[in-house]
Amino acid sequence: MDTDVAIIGAGPAGLALACALDGSGLRVTLLERAPDAAVADPAFDGREIALTHRSQAILRGLGAWDRIPAEQTAPLREAKVVNGASPLALRFAPGGDGEPLGRLVPNHLIRRALFETASGTQARLVGGRAVTALALAPEGARVTLDGGEVVSARVVVAADSRFSEARRRAGIGAEMLDFGRTMIVARMAHDAPHGGIATEWFGHGQTIAMLPLNGAMSSVVLTLPPAEADAAMALPPEDFAAEVTGRYQSRLGPMRAVGTRHAYPLVATYAHRFAGRRFALLGDAAVGMHPVTAHGFNFGLSGAEMLAGEIRRASDPGAAAGLLRYASAHRRATLPLFLATNAVARLYSDDRAPARLARAALIGAGAVLAPVRRVIVAGLMDAPRATARG
Repeated sequence: MDTDVAIIGAGPAGLALACALDGSGLRVTLLERAPDAAVADPAFDGREIALTHRSQAILRGLGAWDRIPAEQTAPLREAKVVNGASPLALRFAPGGDGEPLGRLVPNHLIRRALFETASGTQARLVGGRAVTALALAPEGARVTLDGGEVVSARVVVAADSRFSEARRRAGIGAEMLDFGRTMIVARMAHDAPHGGIATEWFGHGQTIAMLPLNGAMSSVVLTLPPAEADAAMALPPEDFAAEVTGRYQSRLGPMRAVGTRHAYPLVATYAHRFAGRRFALLGDAAVGMHPVTAHGFNFGLSGAEMLAGEIRRASDPGAAAGLLRYASAHRRATLPLFLATNAVARLYSDDRAPARLARAALIGAGAVLAPVRRVIVAGLMDAPRATARG
């Protein structure tokens, strides 16, 4: 099988890249381990994505945004960080123009919308096939699938998760920061209104985020040591709801479980480099963020936009110059926030007395430093730029 661009991984980043390359005249092939049906109709996975304004604009430019039911998106009007029992909170809110910080959208609906959009392009999906070998040479690349079929490509893009096998096969290492925690995500109904405010509460031995969904419902993100997380996952729905209510100190009143709950290991990843010979990394394979700043998914979309722009402008999609420009631009865009996010995550997951004092000082300072908050809000809203499809 011959193609121009082989994308390993048909998740959001890979699908976005395929959509962004539509009309370029390039043959695009998506290689995915999961079967076609799972890609076409992904199951609910508990994750609610805080999409910045730029990410919404990217999805709109690709033709995917209108495929997401509007009633399934929820405005994120404000975000606040609470430290233990302190009455102070670090608050982030947009200006007076009425625009929210962003919108919360279920991950599986974004994936479905991108698949539907990609299905209307010339991109080809090869599902249910795992990659078993990767060869990168000056003249081209070869991807071997299980069963022995070989895909020849002018460039290979790996978008196959933060634990990327393709990244390893390409000989690219990554910084892996295991926080030693498990993140449980689930939808919870409650009596008290959330006001469209996302709250991140750092308590002793736990972190709880409440993401506001439509109506009297929130997505709880409960981060615990693995043994405690296993015990929480094993609870019946009613007991789990009571557990979350107690851990959140009834701030939203009694909670009731709505749907399934899901657990994910909390590991951050940053590749040593984002490009190699006829090869590039995209999405979590390049940058796997801690979720505290909600930027990981958004980096995947902006990276797809940048990479598609370089590929479209090149006479050879695998030319080193374009891939290196993408790698450099994506590193500049992601590394500062990656480092800052990990520093914040380490600080807030440390329950020793010096760390608790530092957290209190940070929130106390942020609560009165309006210029600092304005800078952070601007980053959270992330003003849209021109999309790669032009």
